[in-house]
Amino acid sequence: MNLLKRIRKFLNWEIAPKPDPRLLPEVYPHLKAFRLPLILTVIVMLIGTVGYVLIDDFPIIDAIYQTAITFTTVGFGEIRPISDVGRIFTINLIIAGFAVFSSAIGILVSELNKGHIVAILKERRMLFKIARLKKHFVVCYHNDYMIEVTKQLRKNHIPFVVIDPREQIHEWAREYKYPYYLQAEPHAELSMLKAHLASAQGLITLSDSIADNIALIASVRLFEKEHFLPRPYNIISAAEAISDVEKLKKLGADTVVSPTKLTAQRVSAMAARPDMENLLEEFLYKSDNPIDMQEIEVPRYSWAVLKKLKETHIRQIANTSVVGITKKDGKFISMPKGDVLVTSECKLLVIGTQKGIKMTRDLIRKRVKPQELKFV
Repeated sequence: MNLLKRIRKFLNWEIAPKPDPRLLPEVYPHLKAFRLPLILTVIVMLIGTVGYVLIDDFPIIDAIYQTAITFTTVGFGEIRPISDVGRIFTINLIIAGFAVFSSAIGILVSELNKGHIVAILKERRMLFKIARLKKHFVVCYHNDYMIEVTKQLRKNHIPFVVIDPREQIHEWAREYKYPYYLQAEPHAELSMLKAHLASAQGLITLSDSIADNIALIASVRLFEKEHFLPRPYNIISAAEAISDVEKLKKLGADTVVSPTKLTAQRVSAMAARPDMENLLEEFLYKSDNPIDMQEIEVPRYSWAVLKKLKETHIRQIANTSVVGITKKDGKFISMPKGDVLVTSECKLLVIGTQKGIKMTRDLIRKRVKPQELKFV
């Protein structure tokens, strides 16, 4: 078994874990209350069948039928002549059936009033929708930051699942139009399976508590190792204190945002270079603006690996400009010249239209030299 896991891991054949939409393990505890009425129903039916067979010599099928119509008090009457002893037995059977059905109805009403079963059925429908998602983000802990982040994700047509352990998540989902959400502890493995984390693009944890962010980051990285996932998640977190930023990065977060630091940078930029700040607002921060800037990672199998930047002819084909290159070791080259080599797993900072950036990404991800280069 261990050898098979190693082979699957080496060949990337491991099947990503899926959420269980049936939720049977969670339904069963709430059905325990119905065990006693069900057992009593079977016992009463058995006693009634045996009683009619012994008292009035009913055939077995007639005894079962007579017991059923008597037990349920439908009022169909006697299907065969019954003796006085049999009628006394029938009266007791009617009383027993009425008692069992009354208790069963009481238990059913009590469970429905608690709302657990209804909530589980609603969550089941939600899990069927989440199971269809791919390349989505799992956003944890509802707060003001999450509200703004989900707005931007929705504008950019990026699917997301919101997870929060508080009961108010249902009201928040309706108010802020969360299409997919779960009431659960984000760091629990079952929650990760329900959110279809195995097929997600990344995870965003924006809790006000640094302890919650630490626990979630560690749980996600452990989830990756246990399920032998082929690629690591992009984990984005937030930290109020600047000293906590490095802690979260060491624990496994890819990006940690400090609201304090961002606010200071924006204010100082607006004070020092107000014209440049207005330009950024106009061309980068507006969602309806055609100009965009994105990082594109160069895969190991790309035809552009070890080619000079000018040999890729990205500008001529896609009408985009490479304004920066981040090497695999983290070294950043600003405004690279045409003689700079494109290396494996480096990231190209590209600026241009959204259509041009998409064309550049498709161009870089090809394994063989594209046909478009013949006409450049």
